[in-house]
Parts: sequence; structure tokens; C-alpha cells
Amino acid sequence: MKTKNKVMTVVSLSLILVAVIGADGLIRTTTQGRTYSEISLMPYRKVGVLLGCSRCLPDGKSNLFFSYRVAAAAQLFKAHKIDYLIVSGDNQKVGYDEATDMKQALINANVPTERIYCDFAGFRTLDSIVRAKDVFLQNRITVISQEFHNQRAIYIAGHQGIDALGFNARDVDSCHSLRTRFREKLARVKTVLDVYVLGTQPQFRGPIIEIGDRPQR
Repeated sequence: MKTKNKVMTVVSLSLILVAVIGADGLIRTTTQGRTYSEISLMPYRKVGVLLGCSRCLPDGKSNLFFSYRVAAAAQLFKAHKIDYLIVSGDNQKVGYDEATDMKQALINANVPTERIYCDFAGFRTLDSIVRAKDVFLQNRITVISQEFHNQRAIYIAGHQGIDALGFNARDVDSCHSLRTRFREKLARVKTVLDVYVLGTQPQFRGPIIEIGDRPQR
């Protein structure tokens, strides 16, 4: 019985490893050449989608992923590579509002408030990308996050009929991002399952919001 259990454990771990390596390779290959780190090489798109994360870490320190993403979005706007930003994040918990935090950080970086649209239902990357099309009516977007995150978002976009490029925010030193890196590997497996097996849809859609049609407050 013990031998059988050991065999089953080895088989299970092997399958997980194959799934992780396979999903990672598929997403990397599919999105090759669609992310940019140099602002001068970045093509123009009307709208950028800034993917959310928490402003602070659990210990109260600033989250560098957040800071670097906001800085990249502001850089993109000031270089006239985008005209508007959708800040998409989670606000399901009381006192936790990624979209509002990102919008305020962008305003502090001198991005005009009327050029920023909040998507409060970007609970996961899939929601943020699909809602950019279904709610904000955008079929061509620039996604803004770290490269590994951009790759996954672009992969999702491709299967939703969205022409997406990625502008890579500065990455965070690996010694400070091990947990995020581990979660990303699992998220890639989930993404492939969402696309090919589960047909996962956003948790909410909501009324249409036309970018540039009215002032934002």
C-alpha cells in the first residue's frame, strides 16, 4: 500500500510539473514579440490597461510591483503612446481598492484624471482583459504590467479576439518576488485551462462605458 501511494505521489507531481512547464512554454511562445521594454519602440494604442495589484505589502511596506506598474503607465502616457488608461483591479474587500489606488498614484504622477477610467471588477487578469472589450469596447489595447504578467494577459486577449501588446514595467528583484513568481507558474496552468477547458468568463460585465465620451471624476 505504501509503495502504491508513493507511486501515485510521484505520478501526480510529474503531471503537475509537465502542466507547469507546458503552460509556461505555450504562453511564452504564443506571445513572443508582443511585449516591449523600450518606450521608443512601443506602438501607439488609444487605450492602455493597467493591471492591478495591492499598493502595500502585508507588512505595510510599499509594493514595488504596484509602484513600477504605475510609473510605466505614466511614462507611456507622457510619451503619447496611449491617450487613455483603464485601471483595472479588485475592490471586493472593505478598505481595499486597487483601481482607486492606481488612479490616485497616476494623478500624483501628473496624468490627468479625465484620461483615467476605473474598472472596479478586475478581480483577475482574465476579467480585466475581457471587460476591456465587453465593457469598455476596446479591441486594440496596450497592457501594462511586468513582462511575465503581460505575457499571460496577451495570451488571454488573443483568445478573446483582442489585439493586445504589452509594455513591460520594471521587474522586481527575484529575492523579493519568489511568492509572486511561484503563483505565476500556477496561474499560467489555470489560464490554459480557462481558455481550452473551462471557458471561464468574467465575474461581472455591467453597462457599456465608452472611453473618451465624458469627463471622469
